[in-house]
Amino acid sequence: MATTLYVGNLPWSTTDADLAEAFRLHGNVISTRIITDKETGRSRGFGFVEVDDADAENMINAMNGTSFGGRQIVVNEAKPRQT
Repeated sequence: MATTLYVGNLPWSTTDADLAEAFRLHGNVISTRIITDKETGRSRGFGFVEVDDADAENMINAMNGTSFGGRQIVVNEAKPRQT
């Protein structure tokens, strides 16, 4: 199974590959997704990382509050989308 992690306060220049590389140091990354503005295509400053369930807690503890691209990122388990 997989767990999706929310990653906030990302630098605008962050790519999916950058995000995957940073998290891969702490476990298996299945996929990454930077959320962009539909009109401008610019990053909205947050994204999601899908990881193995077994690695999720370790990644949250290792990455939450760390400096990424000069900004202190927020990492926690993503909440289901509200409809």
